[in-house]
Amino acid sequence: MKLQKTPLHQICVQQGCRMVEFAGWEMPIQFSGLINEHESVRNNAGIFDISHMGTFSITGVNAKDSIQKLVPSDLHRIGPGESCYTVLLNKNGGIIDDLIIYDLGIDKENNDCLIVIVNAACKHSDLEWFKQNLNKEVNISNSIDKKVLLAIQGPNSEKYLNKYFKNCLSNLPRFGHCTIDPKNHTLKSNKSIFVSRTGYTGEDGFEILLDELEAKELWINLINEGIKPCGLGARDTLRLEAGMLLYGNDMNSNTTPFNAKLGWLVNLEMQGDFIGREALEKQVAQGIEEKLVGLEIKGKGIARKGYEIFNGMNKVGEITSGSWSPTLKQAIALAYLPEEFTKAGTVLDIKIRNKMHEASVVKLPFYRRVS
Repeated sequence: MKLQKTPLHQICVQQGCRMVEFAGWEMPIQFSGLINEHESVRNNAGIFDISHMGTFSITGVNAKDSIQKLVPSDLHRIGPGESCYTVLLNKNGGIIDDLIIYDLGIDKENNDCLIVIVNAACKHSDLEWFKQNLNKEVNISNSIDKKVLLAIQGPNSEKYLNKYFKNCLSNLPRFGHCTIDPKNHTLKSNKSIFVSRTGYTGEDGFEILLDELEAKELWINLINEGIKPCGLGARDTLRLEAGMLLYGNDMNSNTTPFNAKLGWLVNLEMQGDFIGREALEKQVAQGIEEKLVGLEIKGKGIARKGYEIFNGMNKVGEITSGSWSPTLKQAIALAYLPEEFTKAGTVLDIKIRNKMHEASVVKLPFYRRVS
């Protein structure tokens, strides 16, 4: 199968990135090196091309109410200029995908207007799921999927971006978003630009949706000013340190939000039904048999996805994600374990290359930024 390429593919190649296949796309895995890129985001700022993500526009009268039937989070807790992280569920309460929903408000025709960003590997199935389950009068389009999506992440990301967005971002709260019109940005474009204060690294940062020409301009300018271009390698270690889950690894259609320590997304107190509600209510009543935990591993052995976890001679689980933490200088991992082994301080063994390595259960996240 021919791999898809983002509009920034050629620029990334020219900048010396190494490419890999990811979810049907040829994507940068690293530029200057994973640790260098990781530390740049933690200490300064980095820029990622994440145009492979699925980006949908949803509009229609009462479109927000229609989407509400598909997610367990109360969407009426957010208003125009706000967004929320949530999950799509199947009837068994299993996670189909995780996503961010952005409320753009109501247009002149009284239509709710929203943007939804989903995972690259799930965007085709998610689009079909929306089409099957949204009210027929609600329109969903992936036309904005052809734009470029950039993530600028790190403690100095706002400082770098203010030059181009005339200090429009200073008062933007976490999970806030805005559309910046041409008079308030300095890029060579007469088009508005969508900016949100969201990210997948555990640092302050922004995700920006814009056209190809202005995306190339911003990418090149920011790198010339000192922001590091970063690939999927650093994106993975950054999100893992921050305890952020990767769909397909740390959650899937067989894991519920309660299993995945995402119970805070579930608002069972709200009125009305949503897909998976009955299954989640049943799970609350009966209790959770296993849940996701963080593990710190002694020594330098790195536990990868699928590595087995033992309590004595008994296998009790498998690693879902694992890596060396550049920030903590420690091997870390995520795994699902039976409830009796999930208490912080519990000591277990992980089989790494036919050798047992001691690991301890720890509270998540592994890393949390100071401010």
